[in-house]
Amino acid sequence: MNENKVVLITGASSGMGKEAAKLFAQERFRVFAGARNIEKMKEFKPLGIIPLKMDVSKFADNKAAINKIIAEEKRIDVLVNNAGFGLYGPVEEIFLEDARYQFDVNLFGLAELTQLVLPYMRKQKSGRIINISSMGGKIYTPLGAWYHATKHAIEGFSDCLRIEVEPFGINVSIIEPGAIRTNFGEVVGKQLTKYIEKGSAYKQQIEPFIKLMNSPRMQTMGTDAKFLAKVFLKAATEKKPKRRYVKGQMAKPMLFIRKWFGDAAFELLLKRSFGRN
Repeated sequence: MNENKVVLITGASSGMGKEAAKLFAQERFRVFAGARNIEKMKEFKPLGIIPLKMDVSKFADNKAAINKIIAEEKRIDVLVNNAGFGLYGPVEEIFLEDARYQFDVNLFGLAELTQLVLPYMRKQKSGRIINISSMGGKIYTPLGAWYHATKHAIEGFSDCLRIEVEPFGINVSIIEPGAIRTNFGEVVGKQLTKYIEKGSAYKQQIEPFIKLMNSPRMQTMGTDAKFLAKVFLKAATEKKPKRRYVKGQMAKPMLFIRKWFGDAAFELLLKRSFGRN
């Protein structure tokens, strides 16, 4: 059923993207896997997956990737916008240049690839666009303003897009993962350490955050990325895909608390989690 269907998955060199690329290949999709570091995708070739060296923040890379796919396959059926990263630090102290790059990767790269594939999907009168947001697209945490801003933006972007392209037979779904078993916490901890070293005015908030990120609990918690790969596949193949898929540890409880108990209760939970009374 999926044979000859063509999918592009970005951010495919690790985590959810990597597992999704392998799973889609097992399900007989024609898989193109994009990432900045093509060396990390050597294992894909025996699986029939085509690695693409691409940085989604660069138009030339995005254009070249789509041109290659169309030249070889004459179509594209599924775009999985998975590439992204989390920028953490105090709003006052993060350089706006870094904040703009966060948007370039998490939002504008996604938007650019979407613009590039839509003419082909409209011509086919079919297609799936799957945008990877986060539970962070509906909630928030201290020190993550720019990361959360991009994820909130993906939510609004995707909802508007879904209505626009529906008449052309194109579906748009959002996936909102919770905590996934990756090195995300370790990376965030290292980012925040540099603000401590610079004598940040927010030291008293940063230190408990780093402690939490580096705790044994955080190092072992999280849903296996393979589970989320199955959600990606479901969004790509279900006859009637959902608008949103909320999956992964803590996602549904956190969204529930904010929605039904309000921001005051949610922020009290955050403060206690990060060592503040």
